[in-house]
Amino acid sequence: MTAELVRGQNHPLSQSRLEIRVSAGTPVVTVAALGDEDGRIHGVEWVAHPGAPTRPGLEVSRQAAADHRLAVDLDALTDTVHRVGVLLALPAPAGGQGPTRFGAVAAPFVAVTGLDGTEMASYTITGLEAETAVIALELYRRQGAWKVRAVGQGYAGGLAELLTDQALPQAQQLAGSIEEAVTRGLARSVQAPPPRPSDGDRARRTATPAHHPDQSAATAPQGDPGPVPPAYGGRPAGPQSAYPGGAAEPSAAPAGGPIDYSHPRRQSAAPPPPPPTAPPAPPGQPAQPVAGDATGWSMEERLYNQVWGMFEDLARTTAAYRSAVDFAESRMDKELEQVLSDPRSRIGGQADAAREAARARQAQLVDQAREVLDRDLAQLVAEAEVVEPALPPAYARWDNPVWHAYRVPMEIPMALRLGDLRLPEADRIRIPMLLRLPLERGLWIDSGRTDALDDSFTDAHDMRRLAMETAVTHAARLLAVYPADEFTVHVVDPAGSGAQSLVPLTRSGVLAAPPAQGAAGVADVLGRLTQRVDLVQMALRGGAPDALPPGFDPSQQLLVVNDFPHGFDDRAVNQLRYLADEGPSVGVHLMMVADREESAGYGPLLDPLWRSLLRLTPVADSHLADPWVGHAWTYEPPLVPPGSQVLQQVLTRVAEARRTGRP
Repeated sequence: MTAELVRGQNHPLSQSRLEIRVSAGTPVVTVAALGDEDGRIHGVEWVAHPGAPTRPGLEVSRQAAADHRLAVDLDALTDTVHRVGVLLALPAPAGGQGPTRFGAVAAPFVAVTGLDGTEMASYTITGLEAETAVIALELYRRQGAWKVRAVGQGYAGGLAELLTDQALPQAQQLAGSIEEAVTRGLARSVQAPPPRPSDGDRARRTATPAHHPDQSAATAPQGDPGPVPPAYGGRPAGPQSAYPGGAAEPSAAPAGGPIDYSHPRRQSAAPPPPPPTAPPAPPGQPAQPVAGDATGWSMEERLYNQVWGMFEDLARTTAAYRSAVDFAESRMDKELEQVLSDPRSRIGGQADAAREAARARQAQLVDQAREVLDRDLAQLVAEAEVVEPALPPAYARWDNPVWHAYRVPMEIPMALRLGDLRLPEADRIRIPMLLRLPLERGLWIDSGRTDALDDSFTDAHDMRRLAMETAVTHAARLLAVYPADEFTVHVVDPAGSGAQSLVPLTRSGVLAAPPAQGAAGVADVLGRLTQRVDLVQMALRGGAPDALPPGFDPSQQLLVVNDFPHGFDDRAVNQLRYLADEGPSVGVHLMMVADREESAGYGPLLDPLWRSLLRLTPVADSHLADPWVGHAWTYEPPLVPPGSQVLQQVLTRVAEARRTGRP
């Protein structure tokens, strides 16, 4: 049975040798781009296009045409290839003739078929207007199995803009060479890939994970590229990017601009052997999930990337469900409108029958969409059930038994869990919200009211207390996941209102000094940290990072500020903004506990400060957005279970490790 996909929906592929058929009603150019696990195209060698129509496992046409057949052999793709994107573009009009945007032509239709013509999935790309290039669909590998996903992401700037958005360094040159090849009109038939000898049950392939941001990669697909940002989702705007991690952390809360969302990158010589896989699933059944069943040089990185994959899958499958429901509603409205537009059918049994038929079709479409969503959610629930217990302390919830065996680590982890994310359609699933380390931006723990608050949180005092307790929890986790003496916490509490919430930090002795109080205490702490930033910056600019004063503390520094702006004069406010802007690059980080509305009255200087920090709430609130489809995700803070002593036990071990020098 053919799956008729809507934007964002995916469907499993039962064959490895495929044809992708394109019907556009007007001549279009087809391009197939190979990507690593997160969609990165590492160079022109990764793109099959009219000027270079063949790549390992791919073949496309040399000419622009209204109908195309692309040949794909998934088994012939190299281990480093995890995605195949099918791109369509309108050629430059010859002599000023021809369509200049997809909105002026019939909606392109794309189908994935077997070599025998059996159609597996199809997608009609609707909603295009000024776009001249579009990512039609992508084939992607997930847990050892291949799926197809309807994408439909359009670009008004044509192939050049599309390829640039995929972080391809040679995007402009490649777009020009494709246009030149199309202009030459070279054409030949596209043959299916030759038969490949069966090699039985092959070992599961593992791609090499991320590169460092400074490392460029322009090798062919046979090389070892590493994942960076998920490429085919574009850069949609949203309230605030929800998933964390280095450059891949949430962006500023207000919507309106593109979200910068990058995936983790690391350097290493070679990946370790792939993790063990589950026993083969029965025919027609999804593969059994395995913790760490993703790419990476370590189990920690494999788990991080697996959480990333779960996050993307949940975002896209929910988007497909919502799109299908919207389509069903729109279709019913149009059918009812047609009934009402004809005076002869407005009344009587004929009108009632037409209305009932329209509502029945709408209900059927919604039920079908829900069935697909429930199928995908069941897979994600099963995966979450095996992933959550396997997470290391830095990624684990406070109620995870892994904390009972906690020891101060010897190395800094990749990321830190800041809470959980969920969607209303999938309330059973919590996606860990992981922030890459070291921190690249500060945190704002909002003590003001949110839209999600019920009547039990009307007291502003309760909100301030909860916000401070949340800040203490985040600070404690940062102390717990860093090696001993490699993370230092300072606290500014001008009025002393956070004394009760700060007890876990003060009693254990993990703070650099007692919380600073009063205007004098605020000035002293800010002055010392500002001087530290200046010293390190001067040393780095002078090319002498080792020429720092004797006894200089090289650890990462965190400043927790409570009750802002109480106790802050103009100089202190300027120093605070300076620390927020310049501190992260030299290891000085800021955590504000404040009500934005109250702080805004202190002057326009604070608005950029607010926007530069990652806003978190002490209660569940829907203020974050994913970078693929812009869902509003509900953020849940990382609460310590009531009555649990885990926080105090962890901080006691941190303090002991600092005193003895032993983890």
